[in-house]
Formats: sequence, C-alpha cells, structure tokens
Amino acid sequence: MQWYDYVFWVIAFIVIVLGLLQGGKSEGASGAITGGGLNVFVKTKERGSEKIVSYLTLGFGIVFLFLALLSTSLTAAPAADGETTENATEAAQALISVLQSVLIA
Repeated sequence: MQWYDYVFWVIAFIVIVLGLLQGGKSEGASGAITGGGLNVFVKTKERGSEKIVSYLTLGFGIVFLFLALLSTSLTAAPAADGETTENATEAAQALISVLQSVLIA
C-alpha cells in the first residue's frame, strides 16, 4: 500500500463519521413506514454546528473523490510493454491539472 491509500482510508472513515453526525430531517423509521414526514421539500435551514458538519462532509467528500480517482489512476493494471508507471504518472498529472482548472475557475 502506498501513502495515498492510508490517507484514503482515513478520509473514508472521516466521511462516514461526519455522515453519521448529520441530523435527521424526518420523523425516523416510524415516519418512513407510516408516510408521516413527507415534507421533503420544506425549507429547513441548518444553523450552527449542523451547518459546519454539512460543509465538512461536502469538503471531505470532494477530497475522498479526488483520492479515489488518484488511487485508481496510480494503481493501473500493468501494460504489456511495461510502461505502467509512466502511464499512471501521466494520467495522475492530467487528472490533477483538470481538477486544478475546475477548482480555480
């Protein structure tokens, strides 16, 4: 395992914990079964810590996606001509440049 795999596992754990910390917006299981709490499109503002947890979940989710793509591109299957590391490095650099241009714009 490479260094980015360890970072990937830590970020995955953080995303899971943040997802569990988010507050529920319905009545729970009984509301799901009986149909109560069908106010899905009602405007409910997040305030205080709920908003911070929501932003952290979004941020770590983006980092998780980036690391998943980076890990996939760097651990590509070996090619027949033995140029796996060069192809993977070029793919990772292209991915990083695309993500930088999207995030800067």
